[in-house]
Amino acid sequence: MKVLENHSLKKLNTFGIDATAKYFVEFRSIENIKEILSEKKFSTGNKLILGGGSNLLFTKDFDGIVLKNELKGIELIKEDTDFYYVRTAAGEVWHEFVMHCIKNNYAGLENLSLIPGNVGASPLQNIGAYGAEIKDHFYELEAFHIADKTIHTFNNSQCKFGYRESVFKRELKDQFIITSVTFKLLKKPKYNTSYGAIEKELEAMNSKEVTIQAISKAVCNIRMSKLPNPAEIGNAGSFFKNPEVVKGKYEFLKIKYPTIVGYGLENGNVKLAAGWLIEQSGWKGKTFGDAGVHKLQALVLVNYGNAKGNEIFNLSQKILESVKEKFGIELEREVNII
Repeated sequence: MKVLENHSLKKLNTFGIDATAKYFVEFRSIENIKEILSEKKFSTGNKLILGGGSNLLFTKDFDGIVLKNELKGIELIKEDTDFYYVRTAAGEVWHEFVMHCIKNNYAGLENLSLIPGNVGASPLQNIGAYGAEIKDHFYELEAFHIADKTIHTFNNSQCKFGYRESVFKRELKDQFIITSVTFKLLKKPKYNTSYGAIEKELEAMNSKEVTIQAISKAVCNIRMSKLPNPAEIGNAGSFFKNPEVVKGKYEFLKIKYPTIVGYGLENGNVKLAAGWLIEQSGWKGKTFGDAGVHKLQALVLVNYGNAKGNEIFNLSQKILESVKEKFGIELEREVNII
């Protein structure tokens, strides 16, 4: 295991930001983690656990050690009458894991196809798309506690999942390294096609029957038509969370803006489409040097070449202020700012 100094992170974050890590190392086992953290200069100080680099924005060089998660392996650990229990190492690519599940007819994650990043970030963010979140099929995870160097197990309730939230983004932030995640997946699929344009895409595909394979393909088609490929244009997917407002606020806005996009929630509140709010505020397709707002999806901020992290951050701040001024709604960044 080799620790690199002043290592470029440009190819390790989907925004393509040219930042440098003071120290950088890849770990492929729990023993690797223990070995790294046993070194005095790494036992304290700044640490960043890096997976697929798909949900962060570097605004400066990282003055500490970046630990790149390269833990690999997928296995079916048990099954019962209704469920498959599938454990995957945190360093596996999320979409490849979803494809593995679909190939083996493990149902439940098909709506989450083509989300960038690695498995380890999925519970951290409680990733979601097209009416599904990982908490719906999450069973448990294992995580390495940095301070006491032991493995802890967290079940669904202990993770305190919320909308793009978990305990690991709040009270346990920077205390654990997620090493594996186990999902409880269905033997008899429950198809979720009502969200977004899935049903319409299935019709366009001339799909003769609804299957998890067909839903996954439809989701991939929709995402590829709307969202830029990070390999071609630097981005981190959705930059902002969809805001939640009370029903009265939504009804007030609906009078003034009849085309406003909102989805009713079980708690009586309404979730608004942040992309619609940003587009109506005039930002869609705007560019400022190499930083910009994507021309097809206003929720996505992009790096067209050599934008600096601060340029994208400052653009996001202007968008926040603009939406607040026009609609009285405070958007929240989904992307982690480093």
